[in-house]
Amino acid sequence: MVTKEITVQNQVGLHARPATFFIQKANEFKSSIWVEKEERRANAKSLLGVLSLGITGGTDIKILADGQDENEAVDALTKLVVSGFAE
Repeated sequence: MVTKEITVQNQVGLHARPATFFIQKANEFKSSIWVEKEERRANAKSLLGVLSLGITGGTDIKILADGQDENEAVDALTKLVVSGFAE
């Protein structure tokens, strides 16, 4: 299992549009992927799950992946979040 902690860069956090980009990217990988905020964890491939975490700008999150392409998945999702979803 690979884990990476990052800070959400864009001002509004993971609202509908960035969350959709995040989920689409997560679904490109075969690994099981989760996103964690504080003590709550959600499936990174589920829109409702990600939105339910209420991730706002400046929030620290963890991206966790377990599977054959776990390193690539965490790297790609980290780059997406750090880029601010091009906002």
